[in-house]
Amino acid sequence: MSQQLPDIDTQLANHKLSQDDYKHIKEILGREPNLVELGIFSAMWSEHCSYKSSKVHLKGFPTEAPWVIQGPGENAGVIDIGDGYAAVFKMESHNHPSFIEPYQGAATGVGGIMRDVFTMGARPVASLNALRFGNVLNDDKTSAHQRYLVRGVTEGIGGYGNCMGVPTIGGEVSFDECYNGNILVNAFNLGIAKSDEIFYGRADGIGNSVMYVGAKTGRDGLGGAVMSSDSFTEESKSLRPTVQVGDPFTEKLLLEACLELFKTDYVVGIQDMGAAGLTSSSFEMAGRSGSGMIMHLDKVPAREEGMVPYDFMLSESQERMLVCVKKGSEQKVIDIFEKWDLDAATIGEVTDTGNMELFWHGEKVADVPVDPVSEEAPELNRPMSKPAYLDEIKDVTIDDFDKVSNQDAFEKLTKSMEVVDKSWIYEQYDSMVQTNTVKKGGMLDASVIRVKENGKALAMSSDCNVRYCFIDPKGGGAAATIEAGRNVAMSGARPLAITDCLNFGNPENPEVMWQFGQACEGIKEACAELNTPVIGGNVSLYNETNGVSVFPTPSIATVGVNDDENNVLMSSFQDEGNALYLVGKSKSEFGGSLYMKEICGTVAGTLPEIDYEKELALWELVIDANKKHLLECAKDASSGGVAIALAKMCATSGMGCDVEMSVEDERDIFAESMSRAIIEVKPENCEAFEAMLDEAMACEKIGTVGGNTVRINDVSMSIDELKDNYFNTFKRVIERDL
Repeated sequence: MSQQLPDIDTQLANHKLSQDDYKHIKEILGREPNLVELGIFSAMWSEHCSYKSSKVHLKGFPTEAPWVIQGPGENAGVIDIGDGYAAVFKMESHNHPSFIEPYQGAATGVGGIMRDVFTMGARPVASLNALRFGNVLNDDKTSAHQRYLVRGVTEGIGGYGNCMGVPTIGGEVSFDECYNGNILVNAFNLGIAKSDEIFYGRADGIGNSVMYVGAKTGRDGLGGAVMSSDSFTEESKSLRPTVQVGDPFTEKLLLEACLELFKTDYVVGIQDMGAAGLTSSSFEMAGRSGSGMIMHLDKVPAREEGMVPYDFMLSESQERMLVCVKKGSEQKVIDIFEKWDLDAATIGEVTDTGNMELFWHGEKVADVPVDPVSEEAPELNRPMSKPAYLDEIKDVTIDDFDKVSNQDAFEKLTKSMEVVDKSWIYEQYDSMVQTNTVKKGGMLDASVIRVKENGKALAMSSDCNVRYCFIDPKGGGAAATIEAGRNVAMSGARPLAITDCLNFGNPENPEVMWQFGQACEGIKEACAELNTPVIGGNVSLYNETNGVSVFPTPSIATVGVNDDENNVLMSSFQDEGNALYLVGKSKSEFGGSLYMKEICGTVAGTLPEIDYEKELALWELVIDANKKHLLECAKDASSGGVAIALAKMCATSGMGCDVEMSVEDERDIFAESMSRAIIEVKPENCEAFEAMLDEAMACEKIGTVGGNTVRINDVSMSIDELKDNYFNTFKRVIERDL
C-alpha cells in the first residue's frame, strides 16, 4: 500500500506541508505515506481545517450559558428560544473562492453554510451576509474589477439563496482600499428546530453503516481547503479549478430529503461534506466518536470518468452528506433519497480500530489513525509584534486637518459608500419567501423574522467597523461585538449569543498575528461582559495579496429573542410630530470615524471609550420600554454619528426632522461615541418614557419628526435631495461599466 513518493519536496510544496510536518506524519504512520494519505494530512492540517495558527488564541472564548444547547465544535451552534424550539446558526467565509470566481464562490458559500445548519436537523429560515470590497469609485482597472466582483458576488448569493427558498433578510456591505486584493464574503444562516431533535456529526456504533447521500462527486473544488490557506499572488486566478460549483436545485432536494430522514429513527449522525470534502466529514465523525471507519471509495457515486481515490477524498463537490445509519436501515435510507432524485450508497461501516481504512476495488489504499489527524495537527504559537503604525496614528485628531463646514461634511457623508442604501444588492435577494420576515435588509440595523411555532421573533445583525479594528484591534473586536448586540437590542430583542468570522491577513506576519490575538481578546471581553457567548464561528487567514494584508475584520453576528413577534421595534421614523431623544453621552470622539476617513482622508486616532455598564443600560432601557409599548422606533448612533443616523432614518421614512443637540464642538454631530441611540416617542408617552431613565443615564430631548427638511444643528437638506443621495448613489456607481 505505501510507496515512496517521487520528488517528495515538490509534493510537500504542492500540499503546503513542511519538512517537520512530513516527519510528524511518518511518526504517526510508522512509515512513508502514499499520495492519498499525504493529501488527507494536507487537507486536515491546512489552516482552513485545523486552525493551527489561530487555535491558541481561540481558547478562552465564553461559550456557555443556560440557553446554549450546543457551542463550538459541531456543524453549527444551537440556542434555546423557548417553548421547545431552538435556533441553529453559523457564519463562515468564502473569501478566496469569491475573489477567484465571484458567482460560484459566493453561491457555494451560501450553500455550504445552509448545509451546516440543516445537518443539525434545522430548517434554514434566514440568511445574512457580510461583504467587504475594495475601492469601486475610480475609473481605473482596480475599481472596475471591484465593481465586477460586487455584481458577481451579489448574483451568486441571490442565485443560490433564492432557489433554496430561504430569505436573505439583511447583512452589511462596506468598501475600503485594503480589500482591493482580497474581498471578503462571509455568509450567515439560521434555522429552526425542535430543541430535543438536534442531530450531531458522529459515527457511533460498531458495525453501523456509513452512507453517502446527495449529488455525485466530481473533481471540482480539488484542493480548495489548501488553496484557502495561502496568500494570493498575481497568478492566483489560475486557481479557478479549485473553486467549487454549486447547484441550488440539488441542495433544495437534499434539504427536503434530510429533513424527511430526520423524522425517522435511522440516523446515528450526519455531517456535511464541506471543506476537504469526504476527508473532513469522515475524520470528524469518527474523531468525535472515538471510532474507526472503513470506506470503499469505488462505491462513491461519481460523475466523471477516471477518478482515483485521491480525487474522491479531496473533492469539494457540493450538495453532499455523509450519514451514519443504524445497521439494517440502509435500504430505507436509500428509498428516501431516491424519492428525491438523489444518489445514496452504502460506502462503509464504523469500526473499533480507531483507523480510517480506505479501499479501492478491494485493495487497501490508505490506513490512517483518526485521532492524530485531528488531535495532533500542528498548533503554532506564531511570533507576534505590535504594528509600528499604531504609535504613529494614535494621537492624530481631526484638528490636525483643515476645517470643513458641517454642511459640506454632511453633503459628502450622505453620499459615502458606507452610508448609502445598498438596495441594488439586497433587492436581488428574495427577502420575503417563507412569509416570516418582519424587518429586512434596507430597514437599518437588525433584521427580524417571526417564529410561527412559538409566536416569538428572532433578531439578527452582522457588524464590524474595520477602521476601529485597524487603529485598535482589541477595542475593535469588542466594538464589533457591542454594536452587533446593540443593533439586536434596538429591535426590542434580547441578545443571546454570537457567531463570528475572523478575517485576517497572513499569520506568518508577526504584526498580523498580534492583531488577531488582540481582536480575540476584545471579543472574549465583550462576550463575557454582555453575556453573549460564542457558539461557533470560522477563521479565515491569508487574506493577503502580494504581501498586502486586509485590515483586521472580525465580523460578528448576534442573535436575540423578542418574546412577542407583534412588538418588533423599527429603525425608521413612524409618524410626524413624535419626539426624538438621544440616549447616551456624546463626546468629541473621532478615532477611526467615518468623518476622519471621508473628510480628513485618513484612518487614525484613538478608539472611542467603551463602557459595558452604559451599553447594557441602553439595551435594558430600549428592551423594557418597548415591552411597555412606549417607543415608536430606535436606532443606534454609530458610523457617521448622530447626524448620519438621523439622515438614514429620514431617508428611509420619507420624513424630515428638526433637531438641536448639545455639542462641545460643532463637528460633534458626526462624533462616534459609543452606547448611544436615537429614540422616537409619541408625545403622550414622553412622560412615561422619561420616568424610566436612570439618573446616571444621559438623555436629551433633541427635536421632533416631520416636515420636508432634515435639520440637525447647523446643517440642513431637503428630503428630496437626501433621498436621491441615499437611494441612487450606489446604483450609479456600481452600474458605471454596464
